[in-house]
Order: sequence, then structure tokens, then C-alpha cells
Amino acid sequence: MAQATSHHGHGHDHGHHDPQELKMLGFWIFLVTDVILFSTLFATFSVLRNNTAGGPGPEIFNMTGVTLETFLLLTSSFTSGIAVLAMNKGNLKQLLGWLVVTVLLGLGFLGLEIYEFVEMVHEGATFMTSAYLSAFFTLVGTHGLHVTVGIFWMVGLMIQLKKRGITDVTRGKITAVSLYWHFLDAVWIFVLSVVYLMGVM
Repeated sequence: MAQATSHHGHGHDHGHHDPQELKMLGFWIFLVTDVILFSTLFATFSVLRNNTAGGPGPEIFNMTGVTLETFLLLTSSFTSGIAVLAMNKGNLKQLLGWLVVTVLLGLGFLGLEIYEFVEMVHEGATFMTSAYLSAFFTLVGTHGLHVTVGIFWMVGLMIQLKKRGITDVTRGKITAVSLYWHFLDAVWIFVLSVVYLMGVM
């Protein structure tokens, strides 16, 4: 009898939709649309890469700054992974600490990127200068915008964690933001390769 009850309960679980699972499914769909967005931007950049209209080309890039940006973002991806490990151990203090480090590294990345854009504009390389620079600012700027969203997302989660602690809901959100951050890291590797390295080689 107990076994029959157990089977009945198990069957009931199969018909039940976990809100967290649905949220993660929605998040994966969002990531797929983001992959399509960035694929379109990369394709556009590749088509327009030689359309400099006599203006500045890849020679204007400050590769020292780009290298530092890459180091900061790669490190922030690592620290976001450590934050997830701290969450899985149930260590709220470490989780919050590593999220703070991740946010600070992300802010450092953004600061360098904004500085790079300002320097380029001062040298006459603006969004309106050529199709090449329009594609460049759109692609790199869209990635930077995503990083900004990720930073605000993490700050919001830190506020939630301080109020509620580690719960099933906050676990799901931390897992999602970490995956999002790793995704941005992967996109940046493509940006580094396609936009910067192929440009200066």
C-alpha cells in the first residue's frame, strides 16, 4: 500500500512544473536569442571590416588596454565560478565576497572599454566616420551593454542574498547570472579574436 502511494506521489511530481525549472528554460531561450544577436553583429562586422572610407582602421586600437580588459573579464569569469562553489557549500559570506570581486572586475573592464572609446573618438574614429567603425562600436558596445546589465543583475542579487540568504530561488538566480557571465566571457574571446587580433595582424 505504501509502495502504491509512493508511486502515485511520484507520478504527481512528473506532472508538476517547477517554477525554477521554467525560469531556467526561459533563461536558456534568452541566451539562444543573444547568440543569434551576436552572430548577426559578427557577420555584419566581417562584411564591413574593409569599409574604412579612408578613415582610421585597426591600427588605432590600443592593444595594451585590450589585453588588460581581457585579463579582467577572464578573471571575473573565474571568480563568478568560485561564487557558485561557495553557494553550493552554503557559505553566504564567501558567496557575497566573490560576487563583489566579480562586480569590481566587471567595472574595471567597463572603465577600460569606455576609456578606449573616448580615446578613439578624440582621434577622429567615431561611429559616423565609416561603416567599419559603425560595426565596431555596435558590436563591442553591445557586449559592453550586456556586461553592464550583468553587473546590475549581480548587485540586485547581492541585495536579495543579504535579505533572504541562500534559498532555492536565489540559487537559481545565481546559477543563471553565472552562466550569463560565462557567456559574455566567451563572446569577448570572439571579439578579441575577430575584431582586435585579426585586425592588427
